[in-house]
Amino acid sequence: MGRAEREAVARGTRLHEAALTLAGDHERAVDAVRAALEPLHDEAVAQALDAIPVARLQDVTDGRLRLGAVEQSGLGTVRAVLDAGPYRLRQIPGVGQRTVDQIVAAARQLAQAAGETAAVHLDVDRPEPRTTALVVALHVLAEAGPESHRAADAATALTRRLGPLLADARPAAGRTGLLLAGRARKARVLEAVAAIRSLTEEAERAGTHELLAQASVDLLRGPAGDLAAWTDFELRSAEYYGLLGEIAGRAPDTAAAEGFLPDDIAERVRGLRLDDSHRRVSLRGYQAFGARFALALGRVMLGDEMGLGKTIQAIAALAHLAAGGRTHFLVVCPASVLVNWTREIETRSTLRAMPLHGPDRQDAFTDWRERGGVAVTTFESLRGFPEPDGGELAMLVVDEAHSVKNPQALRSQAVDRWAAHGEHVLFMTGTPMENRVAEFRNLVRMLDPGVADRLEDGTGLAGSVAFRKAVAPVYLRRNQTDVLTELPSLQHTDEWEELSAGDEEAYREAVADGNFMAMRRAAYARPEKSAKLGRLREIVREAGENGLKVVVFSHFRNVLSVVEDDLDTKDTKDTLVGAGPGAHGRVFGPLTGAVPPARRQQIVDEFTAASGPAVLLAQIQAAGVGLNLQAASVVILCEPQIKPTIEHQAIARAHRMGQVRPVRVHRLLATGGVDERMVRMLERKARLFDAYARRSAVAESTPDAVDVSDTDLARRIVEEEQTRLGLSDERPAPTP
Repeated sequence: MGRAEREAVARGTRLHEAALTLAGDHERAVDAVRAALEPLHDEAVAQALDAIPVARLQDVTDGRLRLGAVEQSGLGTVRAVLDAGPYRLRQIPGVGQRTVDQIVAAARQLAQAAGETAAVHLDVDRPEPRTTALVVALHVLAEAGPESHRAADAATALTRRLGPLLADARPAAGRTGLLLAGRARKARVLEAVAAIRSLTEEAERAGTHELLAQASVDLLRGPAGDLAAWTDFELRSAEYYGLLGEIAGRAPDTAAAEGFLPDDIAERVRGLRLDDSHRRVSLRGYQAFGARFALALGRVMLGDEMGLGKTIQAIAALAHLAAGGRTHFLVVCPASVLVNWTREIETRSTLRAMPLHGPDRQDAFTDWRERGGVAVTTFESLRGFPEPDGGELAMLVVDEAHSVKNPQALRSQAVDRWAAHGEHVLFMTGTPMENRVAEFRNLVRMLDPGVADRLEDGTGLAGSVAFRKAVAPVYLRRNQTDVLTELPSLQHTDEWEELSAGDEEAYREAVADGNFMAMRRAAYARPEKSAKLGRLREIVREAGENGLKVVVFSHFRNVLSVVEDDLDTKDTKDTLVGAGPGAHGRVFGPLTGAVPPARRQQIVDEFTAASGPAVLLAQIQAAGVGLNLQAASVVILCEPQIKPTIEHQAIARAHRMGQVRPVRVHRLLATGGVDERMVRMLERKARLFDAYARRSAVAESTPDAVDVSDTDLARRIVEEEQTRLGLSDERPAPTP
């Protein structure tokens, strides 16, 4: 044995030790989460069993049990039966040993089911020591990111392969280890050394040493403070719940998570392994299945209910294809979400995002054709680009795909032509299509004409087994209640919009006048061209299609009037307020400061009592305090507010005790102007508010630590915007 063999074994030993260290670090972080979760889960199970009456034991035993004596003894719930135990049950007159055995077995069966389904909810507004401990433990893994999970998987694989090889190669580590070994033994050692050398060289090429070292550093930073952990949880709660579900191992119903697909299709999807090397976000189980569905079946429609992360599933599919060497991808979406798509791609993956929009879109398109990446464009812009020749387009993603349901529309024809050239095509829509077979068939025809031909008008009944079976090769839809076992109670989304030309004109006029309030509402000054209004309309439409109620908040009465007029226009009525299931329902309000308090409550009561979807328009100061808006599942903030307290109080009207559905908050923001500056300036104050809002006594005693001076903020923003736009030569005094 020479120096080369000894060095190969030494390098393999160092890699093995690094892998063992990382695996241990990751396991300790996971164990910390499990330890913090256990008492909370046990309590959730106990509460679930406390809510199950003893009579339910009959269901488990097909009605064979006689439970009258048990109930008369005061044991009214399944939890009470389990706490009592066999001995106390046996003391109840008329209850024999056989009955006791049956009762206990049935109760344990229900307890096992409760243990598998009980969900732990983390209430950001009412933290307590046990939930704080869990959030802090999760924060370690969330901060380390999906790279740490990838590193842990790599470490496990390395230790499994290197351990036996190093044991076989041990004689080669010394100068005299093989002097007395026979020929067969020497051959085995040399074979192990060669395998070790191959593994270490492969690890060096892949950068595995650096991956393991960085992951260990990330995991050993130690837990953050309580406030930092809770603040981060609120900002990205979906990632925390994803980690929690993965570690807890209590997945939602598999059939529901897989959209009740037929077994043969589901099995085909399960067999595909996602490559996450270009992804920067962890996926929940149903999200990973959705990405694999798109990849395995090639040309599909993802119809998940709003709030389930369709965008992330699409990015996961793009990242997988990129890892396999594919280079050109195209996302087509409404102009109102183009900025969001670009930011999500850049944040959630390592892929290059290229917006093809605006006056330079043709140059950007040429650059994309030459260099590749994820191009993001609008339905309108797509019509101006030459279709790809050959197989360069690895995946076409079409967001809000219901927008191309009319085959006669030019945008639909453009999408159809591009879809014909895409190796993979993913249509995305949160609109349930089961009751609109004709429209659905038009979309499916772009994906798979054969499936479209098999769709008959009678197969569209909601929940129809025939419909699910007919569309299974192209359509996957999951609902929140089916797949989110640990449902985030509050989800924030910042909707960044690029101002239209009309918006820009109104904004420049407001900046030139030094009018801060006019700057804040400039995005609605030209309603017919308003980018924010277009996005608001889409959110309201999708919420209505899913039967949800919406409350729209603005500081400005005239903005609410613009929204009201837009929702009441003929075109909007045709798409939103028709008799079909997609109607957004009646528009209530606007509820403003001029409305007497008694009338305000009456409006809220009418909104709550309305059957099905509805929209309530409310001035944020008038509705932010004292009213209960928990009938709303979707909250839209038309603009950022000057004080974090204002937004928090308004959201709290909907997100409060008694809310049975998660609340989604959409804050409409415009890029490059007053909104962006306000968000940046208020970020620190908002983080402080996150702390103080949970401790009302502190908040009341230290208001200066929470709110911001309106006048000072207005002056600073007006001056900065006048300078940025070259309007500072004649600078009027700002008017807050």
